[in-house]
Amino acid sequence: MNDASAHRPRFDTEAVHAGQHADAMTGAVIPPVHLSSTYVQDGIGGLRDGYEYGRSGNPTRTALQRQLAALEGGRHGLSFASGLAAEDALLRALLQPGDAVLLGDDVYGGTYRLLTRILGPWGVRVTVADLGDAEAVAEALRREGPRVVWLETPSNPLLRIVDIAALAGLAHEHGATVVVDNTFASPALQRPLTLGADVVVHSTTKYLGGHSDVVGGAVVLDDDALAERVGFLQFGAGAVSGPLDAWLTTRGIKTLGLRMERHSANARRIADFLHEHDRVARVFYPGLPTHPGHEIAARQMSGFGGMVSLALEDAAAARRFAEGTRLFQLAESLGGVESLVNYPDAMTHASVRGTALAVPPEVVRLSVGIEDVDDLLQDLDDALR
Repeated sequence: MNDASAHRPRFDTEAVHAGQHADAMTGAVIPPVHLSSTYVQDGIGGLRDGYEYGRSGNPTRTALQRQLAALEGGRHGLSFASGLAAEDALLRALLQPGDAVLLGDDVYGGTYRLLTRILGPWGVRVTVADLGDAEAVAEALRREGPRVVWLETPSNPLLRIVDIAALAGLAHEHGATVVVDNTFASPALQRPLTLGADVVVHSTTKYLGGHSDVVGGAVVLDDDALAERVGFLQFGAGAVSGPLDAWLTTRGIKTLGLRMERHSANARRIADFLHEHDRVARVFYPGLPTHPGHEIAARQMSGFGGMVSLALEDAAAARRFAEGTRLFQLAESLGGVESLVNYPDAMTHASVRGTALAVPPEVVRLSVGIEDVDDLLQDLDDALR
């Protein structure tokens, strides 16, 4: 085999071409959206390419799943109707009543709600710890014997960084499966499977879709047996991504690398500006040298992403600021081309108020878009003053 035939395409090439083949009939460069709910069989059980019914398979969804697997460097990708649907299928494939999950103390409120209010009554136990504290993690692993260690890095919304390789090594010593929610970084900046994680999950609604026009989720992994169990739940419970949703996600992914470069560059400028601003008490951004996880982030990420959080003097000031921007639109979600501002305590993380995961009420989260950064800086300065 010559070197050229052994070459694996690089990330931006995979983003454009993985799972994408010109239409065999027409030669159309963009594969068509297959909206059919059912497929003609060539005799009973004679399936064409394995397709029989839209819940069990769809060519547009298949193309997206191949694309997702290629981007994260995994063997299997599965696409779901939402990020929480993906998490639910994965957790039910991994857990039995009585099993424990070790969860970071700064994660998306919806994940905590899923574990405690939906899977909790089923018998799943949740332990919360600072996953950046190796001693606390080791103690929790010894004490609870969790089946799953679940982390976000960077985390939502305080942008904490966890050393994936170190945590995976420790968790594997105790027989735990390591799941990384890679939504904030995206595979353009971080590939957890290459660092020792067992499974990656995404809300594809965010950076992968990238245009605030589609809801979806993904699970990517290498383990064949686990992939089969998750795939059965995808089919058996039916929370699949629809064909148009899959197509929109694929379209967004093709520009992911370019968008993440701009998101990251804009966010770094904004983090520097906020760090020096006299109205800002603290800035949370792993690209700042003052961030406690900066060195780890620089080692395991190729960029620092488009999410920036800041703390103001108090909750009242945070609320005024969140409601006072113009280009940064007040809304939930993140990762689109437009800039958004969010007040986590009363919006995305309201479900964790009063718990160990509660977000300080003086914190505001920014999803920095791809607009001209000088316009964004002016908007923030006007709102702060």
